[in-house]
Amino acid sequence: MGIHAAAAQGFEADAAGYARGRPDYPAALDAWLRDALALGPETVVVDLGAGTGKFLPRLCTTGARIVAIEPVDAMRARLVDAHPDVEVHAGSAEAMPLADASIDAVVCAQAFHWFANGDALAEIRRVLKPGGRLALVWNVRDESVPWVRRLTAIVNAHEGATPRFHTGAWRQVFPADGFGPLEETRFRHVHVGPPDEVVVDRFLSVSFIAALPIDERRAVEAQLRRLIANEPSFAGRGTIEFPYETLAALSTRR
Repeated sequence: MGIHAAAAQGFEADAAGYARGRPDYPAALDAWLRDALALGPETVVVDLGAGTGKFLPRLCTTGARIVAIEPVDAMRARLVDAHPDVEVHAGSAEAMPLADASIDAVVCAQAFHWFANGDALAEIRRVLKPGGRLALVWNVRDESVPWVRRLTAIVNAHEGATPRFHTGAWRQVFPADGFGPLEETRFRHVHVGPPDEVVVDRFLSVSFIAALPIDERRAVEAQLRRLIANEPSFAGRGTIEFPYETLAALSTRR
């Protein structure tokens, strides 16, 4: 299966906005990566769908050897610039340039919903050692907050049939052949920064928004800026706190 058009077009068009606007990941994941995934200096981990390298700082804390795989050229170029010491390959979830049973863990951060299919899981199973781990990580917006719900409504109006985490469709591939059940852990997280980065850059970097015709993209940006201007809790503040919950799911290769 090829790269979804929204990912190929949107992420290629605005890799810089993705790098600026996307939140990082909570430091609480470091212990989870070491303990649940058993990552350490003697192990090899793949960051699959690595994008611009947002998850790499967390993986680096484990001391594991990291192999990053990213199919979108513009995203991969940003990753190489930001992390010149990391081994980086062009490739996809369905075709990784790796030997059979050579990898201790595969991590998909903010990515698995793009390739939640049998071919991808078969390829992940191929490269994992027996007992190796597949980890799925997402930063999920806390929509118990009213202004976060309003932001989501602005963006979701344009999603069409684009694969998204929030639909839960990615769960339908589990239980998967050759893998154990999903074990889920959740962490609180906050993205702190100026509204232009935390809201505008973040939401304009959504794949299908970045791929919109320029006039439609500008209209979305205007909606985002109106929301910022009208939100009382932002008044007089140079930085805001965007609340997230980070979901970390784990499945073991049998």
